[in-house]
Amino acid sequence: MSERTSALDVLVFGVDIQSGDVRGDSPSYALVVYDGEQVDRDVVSYRKLRRLIERDEPALVATDNMYELAADKDALVHFLRGLPDGTRLVQVTGSERPEPLSRVASRHGVPYGKKPMREAEAAARLAAMNVGHEVTAFTDTTRVKVARGRSTGKGGWSEDRFTRRIHGSVKETARKVESEIRSAGLEYEREVTEKYGGYSNAIFEVTARPGDIPVSARRSGDVRIEIDRLRRDGIEFEPLVKRRDHVIVGIDPGTTTAVALTDLDGTLLDVWSTRTADTADVIEWIIERGRPIIVAADVTPMPETVEKIRRSFDAASWTPERDLPIDEKQHRTREENYDNDHQRDAMAAAFFAFDGHEDQFQRIARKVPAGMSRGDVTARVVAGEESVESVVADLSEDPEPEEEQSEHTVRELSAEEKRIKQLESQVERLQSHTDDLRETVEEKDERIDELEGDLSDAKREERENVRARREISRLQRENNRLEDELDDRDETIEELTGKLARLKELWKLDHSNFSDVAEKKAGLVAVKPIDKFTNDAIDAAHESYGLAEDDVIFLRDASGAGRSTAQRLADIDPRVILKAGGISNVADDVLFDHGVPVGPASDVTIQEIDELAVAQESEVEAVIDDWRDRAEDRRKEEKTEQLDQLISEHRAERRADERRSSSSSSSSSSFGN
Repeated sequence: MSERTSALDVLVFGVDIQSGDVRGDSPSYALVVYDGEQVDRDVVSYRKLRRLIERDEPALVATDNMYELAADKDALVHFLRGLPDGTRLVQVTGSERPEPLSRVASRHGVPYGKKPMREAEAAARLAAMNVGHEVTAFTDTTRVKVARGRSTGKGGWSEDRFTRRIHGSVKETARKVESEIRSAGLEYEREVTEKYGGYSNAIFEVTARPGDIPVSARRSGDVRIEIDRLRRDGIEFEPLVKRRDHVIVGIDPGTTTAVALTDLDGTLLDVWSTRTADTADVIEWIIERGRPIIVAADVTPMPETVEKIRRSFDAASWTPERDLPIDEKQHRTREENYDNDHQRDAMAAAFFAFDGHEDQFQRIARKVPAGMSRGDVTARVVAGEESVESVVADLSEDPEPEEEQSEHTVRELSAEEKRIKQLESQVERLQSHTDDLRETVEEKDERIDELEGDLSDAKREERENVRARREISRLQRENNRLEDELDDRDETIEELTGKLARLKELWKLDHSNFSDVAEKKAGLVAVKPIDKFTNDAIDAAHESYGLAEDDVIFLRDASGAGRSTAQRLADIDPRVILKAGGISNVADDVLFDHGVPVGPASDVTIQEIDELAVAQESEVEAVIDDWRDRAEDRRKEEKTEQLDQLISEHRAERRADERRSSSSSSSSSSFGN
């Protein structure tokens, strides 16, 4: 493999314009389909190219110039909008200032030819090696809009009801969409426009691509759902590989695998250890962080696992002359932080490998001209065993164009050149024989192409079978999900059926039918519970089942009520209030003054199911009768107290009058004397 790791197990389309112009009516394209092993070639029209992209959904569509697929920026945005969600457009020659395709292909060791089919194949192979930049006009944020699917109309007898129904449908659909997005664990922002009866629209900006959102665009009756990725300000380029610095890799394999990376100056970049990742995960972790020049181990010979990773990068190897002692590894890593001994050993391997190549790195750096990548030169010198001068010369110049064959003009030869003519004749005969051999080779190549075509058809059929199996698996998962939902609903139905049975038993209370209840032969009365003697609890009870005159009310907690709360309950004018616990004097006085009977709930057998309750009429009447007796006694006591108070006041007034009269008599006697 080259310095970039091939993106295997993905489908890549390489495209180059074959004839015509994208600004014309009917351009044709050289198309190469590459899956990491097999190459399929074809010449297709622009429309067929779009159909193939939509059908096969390749991971990458690679080209050396994005404007071979679109006439201008607007057309390019339209092309990008039409790509499947999992397909990316890649310009393998760079970003705003692309390089010649010949230079990029030569740098990465990819076969190149000037014919469109060869250029398309080179683009496909380069993209499969993660070379190039993704062309993008959209962000990773998707706008999901739930809106009215029809106009609310103008006037009419039923306009209000019609408008309310539409807005209610939009609101209900928006809630379902929000629930799906939240269930998928996606971040989003919501903006709604409230209208009469619900929403006129709701917009969700979701941080995800459309394919990751469990909602699809549709239009149905009153509601429509639109899905659109947010546009960038212009066309942007993102490298397929975010960070590809040249690095030195130290690996300590085993039950716990540790990996350490340093740059070409010996600075530690990253260290990682794992007990669960396999070799492929380790390789992927390295790929995300750099391009290995050297892969090192702290023991000799190099362990098989480390050697396998080294070969996957085609990097140079480094091992010590003997296993590194622990004290030397501890000393070399003393200035670094690590979590375990495995990370220490991996760091030591990378550091000692750098020490062994430090002088070579410095010599290479001195010979690399300004503007040229030191890492690229160092990689080819160390891993490819090339000379610095040849690498610098190769990277400084474009590949020379293919030489054109010119016709040989026969001229009159001198006597001194006759021998040369004989030799040339002999060469021509040999060349003729070579041509015959070439024809034989071409016939075999045609047969090979035919067999490769058959193999491509077989692979295409296998890919279709794989897609079919994936669809079957998806449908099976969906079926399992629906079966789970059905089981949950069955459980809910069973629970509600049991609750209904209990309600029936509660209302029947051993009576033969409901007519006894209806005719009050069963002696039952409905009871309406209120959790606390507060305004909020009264509001909640009134909202749930309504509170009205002559109701039997059950206060689960009668404490804490004030005058206004008691006054509110008294205004309802209930038949009786059954209380649990004590009641404040203020509330008791208010209820007594309004003639509302209050009695202890413990004197009545109340049977409850959820928010429903009933009690025996006779027990309720007994509580009311008891309250009436107590109320009569209380009124008598109050009248007695009032009478005593009047008598006391009358006596006090008489004593005051007597004192005033006595005082007046005394004054008169004194005046006479």
